[in-house]
Formats: sequence, structure tokens, C-alpha cells
Amino acid sequence: MNPGSPDVQEREEKRNIRLLLAYDGTDFSGWQRQAGTRTVQGTLESALEGLHKQKIRLTGSGRTDAGVHAAGQVAHFYTHIRTIPPERFVPALNRLLPQDIRVLAAEERCFDFHARFDAKSRTYRYYLICGRPGLPQELRYAYQLWRRPRIDRLNGYARLFKGELDCSIFAQARDPSGSRNRYIFGASFFIQGNMLVFEITANAFLWKMIRSILGTLLHYEEQGLSLEDFKVILYAGDRSLAGPTVPPQGLFLWNIAYYR
Repeated sequence: MNPGSPDVQEREEKRNIRLLLAYDGTDFSGWQRQAGTRTVQGTLESALEGLHKQKIRLTGSGRTDAGVHAAGQVAHFYTHIRTIPPERFVPALNRLLPQDIRVLAAEERCFDFHARFDAKSRTYRYYLICGRPGLPQELRYAYQLWRRPRIDRLNGYARLFKGELDCSIFAQARDPSGSRNRYIFGASFFIQGNMLVFEITANAFLWKMIRSILGTLLHYEEQGLSLEDFKVILYAGDRSLAGPTVPPQGLFLWNIAYYR
């Protein structure tokens, strides 16, 4: 049984509802509930409280930082309401939520389903505007890079991000993680419309890890570092060798894959 699963009585009385969520993270202080500040989790729990007339705890697949967006965040909650079909939670919650959070889908899952602990992988995308002025409506959701990087060189570096990797070089000093090893399924750069996109999938990420990876890739690409030299830096585990951390507005939690 996953941590946070209901006891026997709750299993008889409640249902487990999984939500698929999207949000504009610009005006939120991140996902995690915090007293006295606007967060995604706190705003969603307020909407759930309005619907249930009691406090409801929402569990997400993971935390996103202040300014980071989501197109495929997953969360679950337990409800005593049995008369509402799962899909009706979508319009019911969206009526109570601000426009910068949307519930995209809802479904009933087994009682033991856990949005965080059952996740197999997490995919993020980071959007960049390269070598042109960004439109005002783009700049909330992409990073302005005033040059056109060599995508072939970036993808050469990105192909090294495969398998179990010591990610100490990308770890922030205040990261509380006990281990800095992560399993990375793959990373790549590609063009989408008139933007450059960096996509990376892993079992989990350290705090600000993706933004640090991207800043490091761009830093060494601009220097023209060879693939062999970049490999040495990547495996050195030395935080001082990392490039600057790019800002949050280009980053989206894109998809969560599950074992079940």
C-alpha cells in the first residue's frame, strides 16, 4: 500500500480521483502549499474544499518551482462524494478555479493509486526564442536567447544524458535529496514552430536540475566545447563546472508516465 492510502474504513467510504492538470505558473509561488502565498496546490485544495464543504488534501506527482508551468501535471484526492461521475469533476472544479489553472481530465482509480509514488517517469520541455525578439505573449512561456545556437552540437551533448547518472554537477546547494543519482531516459533538442525546444525525461529530478542542465548545455555550446571535453565535465560531479541556471518561465511539466 502506498503512503497516504486510505485505511479500511476510508476504502469503503471514499473514491480515489486522479486529475490531469495544466497551469500557467507565472503568478504562483510554485506547486507546494505554503501559508500566506499563492500556490497551485493551495488554490486547487481551496476549490476542492468549496465543492466538498470540508478540507481535502491533494497529492501531486511532484513539485514545480515558482514560475514553472504545466501541461500534464497529475494529482489525486480522496472524495466521499459518490453521486458525481468522475468526469463531472472537470467542469465542477473549473467553475471554482482561476483561469490560470485548468482541470483537463478526471477519472476514478484504484484506492492504492498514488500520483507521486506510482510515477515511472516525468517529461519536461523548455521553450527558447532564439535570435529574434520574442512577442510579448511569448515571453511568459519562453526564454529569450539572443543568438542561434548550434542544435547539432547541443544534441551531441544531450545524447550523453542516458541511463543512471550522478547529477551532482546540477545540484543546488539547498537541495535536500539524499541521493543525487537519477535515471534519465533521454534528452534532445528540436524545432517546434519558431521556437527551440529542449525535452528531457527521467524518473525524477533534483531541485532546479533541468534549468541547470540547459544553462550548462548552452554555456558550453557557445564556447564550442568538444563532445569529449563535455563528457569529462559531465562526469566530474563538480558543481563549479555548471553553467548559469536559466530562468523558470520557459519550463513546462509536460507528461507523467505511470506503471499502472
